[in-house]
Amino acid sequence: MKRAVVSLIAALLCSAFDWSDVKTPTSGPTQSIGFYSAGCIQGARALPFDGPGYEAIRISRNRYWGQPVTLDFIQTLGKKMQAAGQAPLLIGDIGQPRGGPSPTGHASHQDGLDADIWFERQVGPAVPPAARENPRLRSLVRDDLSIDDDVFGPQHVQLLKATAETPNLDRMFVNRWIKARLCHTVTGDRSWLRKLVPWYGHDDHFHIRLYCPPGNPQCQPQADYAQDDGCGAALDWWLKQPPVVFPVEDVPPKKPYRPKLPSACDAVLRAP
Repeated sequence: MKRAVVSLIAALLCSAFDWSDVKTPTSGPTQSIGFYSAGCIQGARALPFDGPGYEAIRISRNRYWGQPVTLDFIQTLGKKMQAAGQAPLLIGDIGQPRGGPSPTGHASHQDGLDADIWFERQVGPAVPPAARENPRLRSLVRDDLSIDDDVFGPQHVQLLKATAETPNLDRMFVNRWIKARLCHTVTGDRSWLRKLVPWYGHDDHFHIRLYCPPGNPQCQPQADYAQDDGCGAALDWWLKQPPVVFPVEDVPPKKPYRPKLPSACDAVLRAP
């Protein structure tokens, strides 16, 4: 009976405000808790809005919080692409200050180990963070039916390969037609193609997902996937699926995604 009352109180407290209503992270050591699409993060760190080879966009969403390993990954990749002579990357959502489900957009990005990187680049003089709310973000795909060769180019292949070869990456989600184009054109070492996993959408950006860091015992890893380049039957299945029309990203859905979170996330949400 006592346990039931405690659970009811916790549920009422959590329903009084949402994860997106909490504007700051908790204190304490950084810990990813739960799964990428059903979890939270204690002690999240903020990505600096500007760094060598990258710029954060859509700052007002307050989704630039994550694990130190995630921020290091972005900064390492930015420096790598800068050294390769590419324009700065545009970094989108990582996660909310305490993770958890967001009111719009993503089902994942909940434990500080996911991040979105856009294919579009910041060309020309740098602009202040406040002016990066609505950047031009072009798709590399035509109506989810084929690659747009007017947009897709070698720089995108270079970026995807560099990302796939950066340490701590578990997998990265890309549009099925991007994966197919790479499968049909990449020569030589193709081992990095394994890291590119087809998923719905992801035509104007790709999504990185990192391994659970050491010392995070409550972080739940994702199941492993095929050890080959992923260009066989699995990709064929994806290419046979009908196009998908997605809802407007910033419009709250009628039925918000509300996964069952680990009990430890209650304390993260309520913490000072």
